[in-house]
Amino acid sequence: MLNAIRKNGVVLAIFACASTGVVALTNYLTKDQIQLQEQKQLLSVLNQVIPHEMHDNELYQDCTLVSDPALGTQSPMPIYMASLNGEPSAMAVEAIAPDGYNGAIKIIVGMTHDGTITGTRVLNHRETPGLGDKIDLRITDWILGFTGKTVSEANLSDWNVRKDGGQFDQFTGATITPRAVVKAVKKAVEYTNTHRDQILAQPRNCGGNHE
Repeated sequence: MLNAIRKNGVVLAIFACASTGVVALTNYLTKDQIQLQEQKQLLSVLNQVIPHEMHDNELYQDCTLVSDPALGTQSPMPIYMASLNGEPSAMAVEAIAPDGYNGAIKIIVGMTHDGTITGTRVLNHRETPGLGDKIDLRITDWILGFTGKTVSEANLSDWNVRKDGGQFDQFTGATITPRAVVKAVKKAVEYTNTHRDQILAQPRNCGGNHE
């Protein structure tokens, strides 16, 4: 009886080690491919929020990390620098809307150096399908409504959903989600407008290595 138990234990241990090895090997073999796909996806988004004609540099590599609660998190967030003919032309700022209906919503906002938004996209969210997920460009074009907008003392009241007296549509049955995104976009633009010179002076310290 004891011999049988020992034998079964050894067999199980061998299988466990083999399974762990397979997982580790698969991880090792696919890590570079996963990173490449993530890079391609990010490049695609960056070129959506900062049009091609506005830059001739590699946005993915021309990047710095900043930490400020205005971006919705204490964690460092990347800012991608666009330049044309060696001159700064735009930035794309990643930020968090911490108060989405189902948790944090990660966004990216592209803007020129006068603070005009060139594009906004949602990078990650867990909002309810059929309701809050309308912030996703794959579902509706709501997120395109930020393009061309600016943030100033004169128009702060516009930076709300219509239910709160602003200019942005809310969704039927889901006001919390668009309200959170509008607020996060506004704060990202305000942060960049205030800290632009400081951001430009920072070292390019994230490249393709940020989380």
